[in-house]
Order: sequence, then structure tokens, then C-alpha cells
Amino acid sequence: MKKILIATTALFAGLSVTSVANAYQAEVGGSYNYLDPDHASGVSQFGVNGTYYFNPVETRNAPLAEAAFLDRASNVHANASYGDNSGTKNTTYSGGVEYYIPNSDFYLGGNVGRNEFKVDNTNINLKTTLYNAEVGYLPAPGLLVAVGAQGYDTQHGSNGVDPTLRAKYVTQIGQHDINLEARGVFGDKENKQYYVAGDYYIDKTLSIGADYSKDKSINQDQWGLTAKKYFNNNVSVDGRLGFGDDYNTYSVGASYRF
Repeated sequence: MKKILIATTALFAGLSVTSVANAYQAEVGGSYNYLDPDHASGVSQFGVNGTYYFNPVETRNAPLAEAAFLDRASNVHANASYGDNSGTKNTTYSGGVEYYIPNSDFYLGGNVGRNEFKVDNTNINLKTTLYNAEVGYLPAPGLLVAVGAQGYDTQHGSNGVDPTLRAKYVTQIGQHDINLEARGVFGDKENKQYYVAGDYYIDKTLSIGADYSKDKSINQDQWGLTAKKYFNNNVSVDGRLGFGDDYNTYSVGASYRF
């Protein structure tokens, strides 16, 4: 199944702020993504997202971007994106939950969403339900390994479910923190997807990173450069520049914690 835009953007550097322990329980954000194909018009998309944590998240001495993960903060979250480009409308909305089972090292996660793709003055009006679920284990501090499945179901009856494997590791090397991530979707020969990413934290408030993704269902891959900056414990901006064979992507975002 063809994927919706890979998100994208501009690198940020800025003032360094000293991180102090500060709790927050919710986060809201917005984003703008632009897809720039080599032989077609560009495509814009706007997004909003929100997360509510069951208990306050303590930032402690962690990188601010990784505080919730390192705190094993169970949460519910939702996001929506919308683009209308010359009458071609692409809307996606979803919600999900992450749950770290108390007094154990086990994790549960799941999402369900819907994508609606419509072209004005045509019969094209495709609605697709998207879902995924996974079970994870944290064998060491800062390390999560999870297995699961993701699937889709269209109103025309086509559907599919594929197994997934994901890992995330946040650790410290010398005086700096790093984040490493990888995810694979293992469908049939034409439906495999791979993603790897890494972030280097210059300090607790500023990171730079790189990622690579490949989607065999559309025979596309892309490299990306990322950056994220917290101006204080509550406000952040982020960006990504993506480079593919047939298209580039650019995205910027901002978020607020409270």
C-alpha cells in the first residue's frame, strides 16, 4: 500500500539552556510538510498532534526530547494531518496508546487511524483504515524491543497485515546522549519497509540526527537530516530535510508541554 508523505525540513541551532527537573503531563504540537517531486507540482500538508500522560513526566537529567521514554510514561495520543493541493485532498487522523505495565519491564502499544484521499470532480474517493499493535520488553535501562503487526483495510475490500519489529535505545557516551532507532515491516517481497535513525544530543536541549527509510511497495528510499531544539523545558522546534531519488521533502514543527 502506498504510504502517505514522509515528513521533512530545516535544521535548527540555537541557544543552550540548562536543563532542570520539571514535570509536565501533556504536549501539543503542529507541523508543516512539503513534498517536492522532480517532475510534478509540490504537495503541502499541515498537521496537529497531542499527547496526555497518565502521570506527570519528570525531565530529571535526561535529554528533554527523551524524557517521556526514559520515564516509561504511559500515555494516550492523537494526531491529524490535512492537505488540499489543487483539489487533491489527503486527510489522516489517528489515535493510540502506549502502556508500560507497572512493576514490570513489559510494554504495550497500539494505534488506529483513517486516511481519506479524494480528488475533486472525479470518482476518486478512497478511505483506508490503518492500525498497528505491538508488545515490547525493556531488558535494560533505555532499551525497548517490540514486536507486533500493522495492517490496512480499504472500503473496496483490499486489506493486509504484516509483522513488525522495532527497537529504540537511549544511552550516554562520554558527556553526551544518543538515541538509536530501527523498525522493519516484513510483508511479502513487494511490501517490506525499513527505517533506521540516530540522534546526537549536543546538550540536553539540542539534537542533530540522520535517518534512512526504504519502502519496497513503492520502490522508494530517502535519507534525512533532522534537528530539534528546546528553548526551555516547555517549548521546542524541530525540522527535517529529506532527500530521495525522485523527490525531496521539507518539514518544520513546534510543540508545547504543560
